[in-house]
Amino acid sequence: MNNGARRKFHPVYLMLLVPYVAFFWVPFYNRIEPQLLGIPFFYWWQILWVVLTAACIVPVYLHQEGRGK
Repeated sequence: MNNGARRKFHPVYLMLLVPYVAFFWVPFYNRIEPQLLGIPFFYWWQILWVVLTAACIVPVYLHQEGRGK
């Protein structure tokens, strides 16, 4: 095994845990109020996290691309 090929942990990978925490903390978003444009909190919280999950993945992607060069 080549020690040079071993990958080290970088804190940017912690960004991938943020969406998991947001979705697994069900008691926080398992409710109807407050509503946003008539949409219950439960639904708009999940829709919001689709966008935020992508935003959490971008720094990890950029870090990986920078390592490849």
